[in-house]
Amino acid sequence: MSLSPNSERAYWLAWSQIRGIGPVLIKRLYQAFGSMSEAWQALPSDLQVVEGIGGQTLETIRQAQREVEPLSLLAIHEHNNLNFWTPSDREYPQLLWEIPDPPPILYYHGHLIDWNERNTVAIVGTRNATPYGKRWTKKLVSALAGRGFTIISGMAEGIDGEAHKACLEVGGQTLAVVGTGVDRIYPYKHKSLYEQIVASGLVVSEYPQGTAPDKTHFPARNRIIAGLSRVTLVMEAPERSGALITAYQANEYGRDVYALPNSLEVSEAKGCLKLLGKGAQAILGVDELLEALGMLPNLDQPTPAIAISDLPLLQQNILQVIGFGDPVGLDWIVEQTKSPSGEVLGALTHLELVGAIAPYPGMRYQRLA
Repeated sequence: MSLSPNSERAYWLAWSQIRGIGPVLIKRLYQAFGSMSEAWQALPSDLQVVEGIGGQTLETIRQAQREVEPLSLLAIHEHNNLNFWTPSDREYPQLLWEIPDPPPILYYHGHLIDWNERNTVAIVGTRNATPYGKRWTKKLVSALAGRGFTIISGMAEGIDGEAHKACLEVGGQTLAVVGTGVDRIYPYKHKSLYEQIVASGLVVSEYPQGTAPDKTHFPARNRIIAGLSRVTLVMEAPERSGALITAYQANEYGRDVYALPNSLEVSEAKGCLKLLGKGAQAILGVDELLEALGMLPNLDQPTPAIAISDLPLLQQNILQVIGFGDPVGLDWIVEQTKSPSGEVLGALTHLELVGAIAPYPGMRYQRLA
């Protein structure tokens, strides 16, 4: 008997609560066992095959398996944290799942926005922004948000705050990734900004409600900004800057990175010049940036219609198996079509490219109308 989605959610939560088990290892466990419930019930010998699980970690896991009842844990956690996603939830962002260390729990607060993940742009930079950096942040964000891009930033002082404000001013969608619980306002001077964001967008975090600011949280927060975004723009950054961490992570995730050029004499911009020297693309103007982003694959490009009868037989069979209901897993599709998994994966890739299906975290797929 297969577990309900809510049950699988409980196991994502249970694994996330084990001390010493981080996002990288949790994703490896999922990839090894195909579900977090299967991983929870796995034999010690099978768990040790997973890279990163040694003797001490294994004993910690076994203790948790003996002491924790995942469904009970979920009930308590849902009572204390009203809104959160796990990778088993269809709302969990696909772009974020693609990184090596996606958060197993992503808390959110605000207005659930229906954003196009391929049109997500991170805007990051120094807290000590110059008038030049603020001016160009407003110019670029106003143009991007006005054309349907979702603006993602960290709600910090300086460039982050300017990005959110400029987006809201033109009625755009914005998402703030914070290093506290989503119910905490930090910095408190952004109370009004926070209220505006949750009224029309989202505040998200990997930390549960009530979590206070902690300087160790913010570097980890930056990877979520990079992971949620198709493109990262660095507006101003000194040589030592959290914005540079975000840019380097975005590059590691295979996402595009742009930096705003500035004078060699401006200390707040030396990090941007460093990025440009390492191969980041230069922001040369509003029109030039919009043109460059418009050239991204699958960005705002309508998918040509295709007749189902024109597709190869395996692809037609896959569409019939998937149907128009909730997303279904790869194993189910392979079982129902009685075809080799390699051939099914190839067919799924083609169906995704022609716009017939949409992928979801955990190798699940949903048919599109």
